[in-house]
Amino acid sequence: MSPPTLAIAVVTFISFLFILTLRRKQSRDGRNQRQQPPGPPALPIIGNLRLLGQLPHRDLQSLATRYGPIMSFRLGQVPAVIISSSEAAESLLKTNDVVFASRPRLQASDIVTYGSKGIVFCEYGPYWRNMRKLCTLHLLSASKVETFAPLRRDEVKAVVKSVEEAAAAREVVDVSQVVSELVENIGYKMILSCNKDEQLHLKGHINEGMRTTGAFNLADYVPWLGRFDLQGLKRAITKTSKALDVILEKIITEHEDAINSPSDRQDFIDIMLSLMHHNVDGQYYGIERTNIKAIVLDLIAGSSETSTAIILWALSALIKHPRVMKILQEEIETVVGRNMMVEETDLTKLHYLDMVIKETMRLYPAGSLLHRESTEDTVVDGYYMKKNTRILINLWAIGRDPKVWFNAEDFCPERFADKNVDYRGLDFEFIPFGSGRRGCPGIHLGLITVKFIVAQLVHCFSWELPWGQDPNDLDMSEKFGLSLPRAKNLCAVPTSRIKAN
Repeated sequence: MSPPTLAIAVVTFISFLFILTLRRKQSRDGRNQRQQPPGPPALPIIGNLRLLGQLPHRDLQSLATRYGPIMSFRLGQVPAVIISSSEAAESLLKTNDVVFASRPRLQASDIVTYGSKGIVFCEYGPYWRNMRKLCTLHLLSASKVETFAPLRRDEVKAVVKSVEEAAAAREVVDVSQVVSELVENIGYKMILSCNKDEQLHLKGHINEGMRTTGAFNLADYVPWLGRFDLQGLKRAITKTSKALDVILEKIITEHEDAINSPSDRQDFIDIMLSLMHHNVDGQYYGIERTNIKAIVLDLIAGSSETSTAIILWALSALIKHPRVMKILQEEIETVVGRNMMVEETDLTKLHYLDMVIKETMRLYPAGSLLHRESTEDTVVDGYYMKKNTRILINLWAIGRDPKVWFNAEDFCPERFADKNVDYRGLDFEFIPFGSGRRGCPGIHLGLITVKFIVAQLVHCFSWELPWGQDPNDLDMSEKFGLSLPRAKNLCAVPTSRIKAN
């Protein structure tokens, strides 16, 4: 760096510190008796970011033991509040649901979803309500999900056949890869009905888009650095977004050309095209091509990464705990039959399976940190929170709270036998799909996909770890991202259990 440039940088930095200090003093003087949540002291510019490592949910859980379940935190220059208990989450998401129904706009998501025109990262307001209504009524309703049951059954059967061949040869199966491809195939066919080449091309760009969206981006926390793109993330996500747009435009055009062709089942793009510029049952959605593309990207990301993570954590926990695996296999045999394939209609009768999935999502929530943003000044449990405060609800910490869960770190599905909690976000000690207005609209589809795949793979096969590894030694570490996947792929050796017709 040249001397003039260095001097400018130093002067700018000193000026910034002076202005920051002055504003903080003015802010403190103006708030008078407004009590802020306790929290660690923040440094200029970077705030408390230095306290976060590779696994922020664990770091924040540890800090909450010192500063409390409602903790003040600064993400760079962005004021934030960390919620780490079910009581605090209830105060925020139930009592003040409207105030915290919005989500922060992030640079990467804003670029890749056409200015946040989807439903995941969109700000709360009339547009979001309109798009959510479209999705819940026309794409994710129970009746619409049911129409895709044959598709899910065919894809799962194909995987079972493939794993049977590996079992006959006593081969090690990369379960992570098998499950990921299965979930992606189901999602892509439901949403796009695209061919294999298009799916493969699209998959690579979507994975890259999810990687950059989930990456730590300085521009989201120190906004004035955004123009410099020091990490190159803006350039990368813009390139990915343009590539995605070309593919999606081609797929939508193909759907438009085939719109008059007879079909037994419409995919999601067909449905949304039928709603463009039309009044349906008194509802005019006013969607255009960019809306369709943004929603498609949200649905693909939401249906693939989160479901895959939950399935793999469930299978990992079952392999690590043979007692639980045996009980689940016995239940499925009793309900389904020894030599019969599991059907989706069987799932409501598999009560222990439901407990296994709940316990999995308690310990390994698909999204460890639930993001919200306040739309106005408010007070929660006596603490003042300014408008535009970032809210991070630590689902990881809530699910492992020893004050709520006995032996909180243990995998024990039986804890849900007498604990009447559901997935809909009404019981705040267990909110894997969020709660309130911003709760996940795809709960029904997600649970069917997860339960069906887990049940089928557990019923059709016994699983053991390769190379003589003891189940107790199975690595259960996670890595941080948009979801909370396993840090290492799950590999296991299958043995066929049934002779299905």
